[in-house]
Amino acid sequence: MKRRVSSLLAVAAVALATFASAPGAPALSGGDDAPERIVAVSPTATEMLFAIGAGDQVVAVDDFSNYPEGVPTTDISLSQPNAEAIAGYDPDLVVMSDGSIADTLEGLDIEVIVQPAVKRLRGAYRQIRALGEATGHEDEAEAVVDDMKAEIRELRDDVADRQRKPTAYWELDDTYYSVTSATFIGQILRLAGLANIADEAEDTSDYPQLSAEYIVDTDPDYILLADTKCCGQNAETVAARSGWSDITAVRDGQVVNLDDDIASRWGPRVVDLLRTIVESTTQ
Repeated sequence: MKRRVSSLLAVAAVALATFASAPGAPALSGGDDAPERIVAVSPTATEMLFAIGAGDQVVAVDDFSNYPEGVPTTDISLSQPNAEAIAGYDPDLVVMSDGSIADTLEGLDIEVIVQPAVKRLRGAYRQIRALGEATGHEDEAEAVVDDMKAEIRELRDDVADRQRKPTAYWELDDTYYSVTSATFIGQILRLAGLANIADEAEDTSDYPQLSAEYIVDTDPDYILLADTKCCGQNAETVAARSGWSDITAVRDGQVVNLDDDIASRWGPRVVDLLRTIVESTTQ
């Protein structure tokens, strides 16, 4: 499997397994107590920190963090974080999606916030607020959450009432890994008024690997490609797959190219993701 997708699934698995025991935000809110040197080992946390105005406090981010432009990307591994490498940046706060080395970092007197993959947007809102409290940007964080909620409500209202929800196949990679409605992406699909074909798959995991036969037989109205960067997929490559040219989504030109990065993160840009899906699937 491609490196991006392998990392995504690995981080998601660890995140979901550690969700119940993940530590909360340390009491660092406001004024002189705010951290001055933050390391983010999570592309989503990186986006959240910059969105709430804490970007100037971020001194290093992981090798997958690439937004917004100019973030201090380093060779700190997202999929295999190393405590020594992180500690080398002398952080007073580390924000991570994977808590596997949290105890080691805390043993070095470094504050750690673990923010694993969320299953619902409300989890993303909580994480944004927690980062606001931890970094001295509570008001800005609340404003980001309010803006996200308002834009999502507006987009949801744009989805026409339908007697039948169009069906959709979300493609994580070109080996047909997908997502169910138990994930935050699944919630985005519901908000866009779509029915997720992965929910009825034999593989009952949150990130099931579907078969080509299942996808063809299900005949989705839309195919949403979250593997345009990692795997070079597009409408032409999908149409060239054996038996796929007769799928409604392919036949009717309803294969949607998504930005892999936006499609795999649960920060403020989920609004952009929902907007793209709504605009691409609302006839």
